[in-house]
Amino acid sequence: MTKRALVTGITGQDGSYLAEYLLELGYEVFGLIRRSSIGPNIYNIRHIIDELQLLQGDMTDSDSLQRAMHDASPDEVYNLAAQSFVPMSWNSPTYTMNVNLGGFIYLLEAVKIYNTLKKLPGMKGIKVYQASTSEMFGNAGVLDGDLRENVSSLNEESPMLPRSPYGISKLAAHRLARVYRESFDMFVCSGICFNHESPRRGGSFVTRKITKGVAAIFAGNQHSLILGDMTARRDWGFAGDYIRAMWLMLQQSGPHDYVIGTGVAHSVEDFVVKAFEVAASLTGIKLPKPWYDYVNKHERYMRPAEIFAMRADARKARERLRWRPTVSFEALIHMMVKHDLEQEGVI
Repeated sequence: MTKRALVTGITGQDGSYLAEYLLELGYEVFGLIRRSSIGPNIYNIRHIIDELQLLQGDMTDSDSLQRAMHDASPDEVYNLAAQSFVPMSWNSPTYTMNVNLGGFIYLLEAVKIYNTLKKLPGMKGIKVYQASTSEMFGNAGVLDGDLRENVSSLNEESPMLPRSPYGISKLAAHRLARVYRESFDMFVCSGICFNHESPRRGGSFVTRKITKGVAAIFAGNQHSLILGDMTARRDWGFAGDYIRAMWLMLQQSGPHDYVIGTGVAHSVEDFVVKAFEVAASLTGIKLPKPWYDYVNKHERYMRPAEIFAMRADARKARERLRWRPTVSFEALIHMMVKHDLEQEGVI
């Protein structure tokens, strides 16, 4: 029997990669598309749109989620919809909480109602994946004495000390997933994914801002790159690897939460330097000035409360899911810079 999956946030980076992967596995894939007066942004799924079944809905509208659950009749639900841009969460904390926590409550209730109507008791009901985030940890991995270099790895049992409205909203939803799992015997699990990027990453996120900016500089269409804290360190991986882990979580005999990451941390400056190196190698262009003369720091891109460094301990995922990343930090940057140079028409 063909499996059916409902993906919220299907037009985003993770949603589009997941939709591709599920189609390859033979799933019937339904995607929740938010209503908009200018139409949904389907750029990331334009190449597979004829293979998808898109449903109108909104994470802040419980009725539309219940309709989507009825129409899709899914075996699996992947909740990837979110207000996921950390800086925006400071400007719109209420909206961030309404989408990330309130929307997840509506989704869990829709699943619970569907399971009851279809008489699917406990673990025999719909399996739910919740997209959690490393932002929930805050600076829990930073050791005293060195805020950047001396960083411990973070696992499923590490303290969670979020430092933004986004992180708080995600932690609340993460805790709620466990409450529903234990209270209603539902198959609900969370993937605590560390930073994962790709050419489909939104342009407002720092990694894509870097690769697009560097490509524009080499094309002669931009003169500088303006960033915030370049000493912040993150565990960066490829989004296409991380969606495999999401799927694997729902194929297990029982629900568990898993940290997903590479186990290696790099600074924003490391990312910038490598992006300039890759662009020079791919284009053969030698810029008249060193990379640092093209990069400026501005206070408006600094977080009110910075997370200095994060690194994942994904041993549980390696051992139980047999999951490992396949794309290195260097290969990820090469992929993204190459894409953005092509967009600029430089290569």
